[in-house]
Amino acid sequence: MTKKGKYFIWVGRIASIISVLMYVSYIAQIISNLHGAKGNPIQPFVAAINASLWVAYGFLATKKDWPIIIANLPGIFLGIITGITCF
Repeated sequence: MTKKGKYFIWVGRIASIISVLMYVSYIAQIISNLHGAKGNPIQPFVAAINASLWVAYGFLATKKDWPIIIANLPGIFLGIITGITCF
């Protein structure tokens, strides 16, 4: 494998991990929402739509793109839950 290929793989892995961490960070907002410090629901709902589109892209690709699917799947559920708890 070339140096560029190894770099590409590592960037993809790091991006996937950061994506999951970004969505997991909604757990703190969910807790705050449930304790009365309600946040704005727009950002989590938009994030859920964005994650849904990336998951659809991953599934619809000629060769399923599992890293994209796995990295964005938590965003669908956590974005929706965060948005709902804002009310």
